[in-house]
Amino acid sequence: MILIIDENSIDTRLDIFLSELYDGISRSKIQNAIKSGKVTVNGEEKKASYSLKIDDRIEFENLTPEKVISLEPENIPLEIVWEDENMAVVNKPSGMLTHPTFIETSGTLVNALLYKYGENLSDTNGEFRRGIVHRLDRNTSGLIMIAKNNQTHEYLANLIKEHNLTKKYHAVLKGFYPNETDIISEPIGRNNVNPKKMAVRPDGKPSLTKLRVLEHFGNEATYVELTLVTGRTHQIRVHTSYKNHPVYNDTMYGAGEGKVKTQEQVLQSFYLKFAKPFSSQIIELETEPDEKLTKVLNYFRNRRV
Repeated sequence: MILIIDENSIDTRLDIFLSELYDGISRSKIQNAIKSGKVTVNGEEKKASYSLKIDDRIEFENLTPEKVISLEPENIPLEIVWEDENMAVVNKPSGMLTHPTFIETSGTLVNALLYKYGENLSDTNGEFRRGIVHRLDRNTSGLIMIAKNNQTHEYLANLIKEHNLTKKYHAVLKGFYPNETDIISEPIGRNNVNPKKMAVRPDGKPSLTKLRVLEHFGNEATYVELTLVTGRTHQIRVHTSYKNHPVYNDTMYGAGEGKVKTQEQVLQSFYLKFAKPFSSQIIELETEPDEKLTKVLNYFRNRRV
């Protein structure tokens, strides 16, 4: 298996990166595999604590040899919001993994993309991430860009790296957010206690989120629009939790389970604006609130009537 490190994974420890792929396998087993030379980075053996850099090439054999890992195309319906010969924008539903792990190899966006596009997907980031330029968390819905070839993948990755595209999210936050507009500029890095989580920490990567309040629901909740200037892992969830107003139902980052039951965080990537690959044409896309967001908004709005 070969994987190429993109901006989402830089500065992540090698063992933590692999533990996220092999969700359910102990970190000690992964560390032992690294020590025994089953994992190389750019053709060299590295320590488990090695900090990954962009474009690092990780090669490793399957760490679960008792299982045959195969990635099959699956006829899963996709909502294609926009596409041309080089790329597509898909509206990913909540509950769907963006790409497989070694534990979950079916039902993901990549499985669906393989069925629809076959070999017409970039493989810059390896077979498990065919076409995937950036990710959305499993329980975050919304617009995600897909590259149909490696040249387009590089183009879109550079847009993200240089902050030359606009990504906006809708979310319901817990409690009454006190500022009508806010700029949250706090560095984000790995959580020291739980490596699957992120946290605001002084040695983290610079991270910037712009927030605008759309609607207050008393002291219970606030409907907001969030613009990502940077795109760190779990950025919105970490920043809003740091401000003591975590995303509604985000149990990982402290919201707890709200009165309206949903599949974890009420967060949707609803808006994308970018320059069409190899063209000066500006593409601007927006999607309606999904079922989960609509359910929570209706609940709070109906209570005010």
